[in-house]
Amino acid sequence: MESPRIRRALISVSDKLGLADFAHGLEACGVEIYSTGGTRQYLLSQGVEVRDVATYTGFPELMGGRLKTLHPKVFGGILARRHRPEDMEALEEHGMHAFGLVAVNLYPFEATISRPGTTVEEAIEQIDIGGPSLIRAAAKNHRDVTVVTRPEQYSQVLSEVEVRGGTTAETRRRLAADAFALTAVYDRAIAGYFAGELGEGPFPANLNLAFRRKCELRYGENPHQKAALYSQIGLRGPSLVAARQLNGKELSYNNLLDLDSALAIVRGFADPAVAVIKHNNPCGAATAETLSVAAQKALDGDPLSAFGSVLAFNRTVDVATAEVLAAPGLFVEAIVAPDYAAAAVGILTTRPKWKTNVRLMQVGKLDAPPFPTHYRHIDGGLLLQDADVLPDLEHHWKVVTQAQPDASQWDELRFAWALVRAVKSNAIVLSQDRALCGVGAGQMSRVDSVEIAIRKAAARAAGSVLASDAFFPFPDSIQQAAAAGIAAIIQPGGSRNDDEVIAACNQFHLPMVFTERRHFKH
Repeated sequence: MESPRIRRALISVSDKLGLADFAHGLEACGVEIYSTGGTRQYLLSQGVEVRDVATYTGFPELMGGRLKTLHPKVFGGILARRHRPEDMEALEEHGMHAFGLVAVNLYPFEATISRPGTTVEEAIEQIDIGGPSLIRAAAKNHRDVTVVTRPEQYSQVLSEVEVRGGTTAETRRRLAADAFALTAVYDRAIAGYFAGELGEGPFPANLNLAFRRKCELRYGENPHQKAALYSQIGLRGPSLVAARQLNGKELSYNNLLDLDSALAIVRGFADPAVAVIKHNNPCGAATAETLSVAAQKALDGDPLSAFGSVLAFNRTVDVATAEVLAAPGLFVEAIVAPDYAAAAVGILTTRPKWKTNVRLMQVGKLDAPPFPTHYRHIDGGLLLQDADVLPDLEHHWKVVTQAQPDASQWDELRFAWALVRAVKSNAIVLSQDRALCGVGAGQMSRVDSVEIAIRKAAARAAGSVLASDAFFPFPDSIQQAAAAGIAAIIQPGGSRNDDEVIAACNQFHLPMVFTERRHFKH
């Protein structure tokens, strides 16, 4: 059912973007515009004829603007059901006007609380009361009323009003759904703020999460699965979801998972760093004095697995690095970096065979690693935990063997320990010259992970260091490591058989460090 012609609109917005053109367009269609406070003054300054809500209701704005639109003559005009004679008779009896369009957006509560130093009193003043009430009333009566809550909606609504005199039933339903989503998100933000003020921390009694769909994906992990990408409302700072795509096909579900994991690795390093990810595990990673050298070292970690991988960089991709990536025989699915030199983009999008397909994602300057809450869905609920991004405290580390790591081994142990937390458990990492050279990931037995890592490293295992995400329950893995020529080991410790493991290291003159912190990743 089509709506009757829109004759009156109520407009009250904080965000004035596009408002003047929208209001002029409505005015040109013969729509009477009612408004209050700052919105009315703005429209008048733009040459729009605006009727004062206070004059219409006969009740002035009070309490510094806190009380403006909360009046029966406003809400009656929004809520009246046009197909019910008794509602229309009530309008006439009490001198109420019917409003066919309500354009409202809300006080910037989230922007206010995100500013450093915002007081509770300042936050409270940005809690909108009239706005959500108007939006919900109009959305409830969307059979008859068009509710507009975002500047992006102005164009379609105005084009329909120009052609039809009103909006279609489908448009009004969609706008109503958007309106209820907006007020839900707004209330979640307020509830979350007060939970924080009450000291509930990252695990409040009632968890309210707000996300907005950014795009639908071609499919999920497999072609028969549907998928979509959502962005967390209110989240700020560099992230893959907010990144700008400079080239290539649309990102897939698996691309997004792998790029996110790769980005998490490189943003933890101060030196130029590169990570190569395949199936959500690193098959290469390195740091060096220059990004191009780090890139070559990372790709050399496991060249076979690097084919069809995704890469992350913590520096601007320069020409020298692009030359490394454009080498014959290498195929790259996607790359994420803070930025790209223009000439580097030219190389990556014109030289390799994959030039037109590679996804180049520009994420912006990387700040220090965030300390977010990690969410994981299980059937019927969510698991929450602190993300495993806190830096390890080296003053807790201790050498438990007779042999001591030398200075170069200490540097290598730090690098390997930083990487092992990014590998699926049971996780074993071998590194040499600050480059990953062998990985054993996701095995049910730690012995199997050690065997796989050594096999992947091949001749490079000799002289490398080994990092394990959790303790060794038996000395068998130490025996494997010693036979492969591994030079030092770092692990959390904490097994009841630690003495046997330490004794095995002493037998083979292997230095071993206990970190007293485990890094399981399931």
